[in-house]
Amino acid sequence: MGPVTPSGENRYLRPFWLHQMAEYIIGLVLVGQGLQSPSPMFPTLAGGLVVLNAALVEGPLGAFRLVPRRLHRWVDVAVIGLIVLAAVLPFVDIDNTSRTLMIVMSGVLGFVWWNTRFQPVARPVGVPIDRADAMSRFAGRAVGGAVRAVRNRRAP
Repeated sequence: MGPVTPSGENRYLRPFWLHQMAEYIIGLVLVGQGLQSPSPMFPTLAGGLVVLNAALVEGPLGAFRLVPRRLHRWVDVAVIGLIVLAAVLPFVDIDNTSRTLMIVMSGVLGFVWWNTRFQPVARPVGVPIDRADAMSRFAGRAVGGAVRAVRNRRAP
């Protein structure tokens, strides 16, 4: 069983980088569907909104890192709601394939949202968590040392 969530449930919460990666993929799927659709506006806008939402958050894969994770958690709910609303409104000009895909992708986003750990993991300073973390730190230090050695060699 996974860790106990703040609400007291016992379930496994996935890391936030996985949440962001899923948002980028889902957004690109919606944009791709919109570009192939006879009425491309709403699926393309929905996909762009999902990608923008993922890019603005303070996370490992965030491009601009303007929105804190706590706020992003609730912006996700609003984005999911907007996509569902656009898909189910009968007067919005969207073909049936795009409507279905928008509803399905909203469900996937909701599932990802429900199983995401939004709080950053508190790691002890200077202690690698696992072998991959230790290897990445070693690689970073090795590259940094090599770059420093080349710069010192070139300096007069």
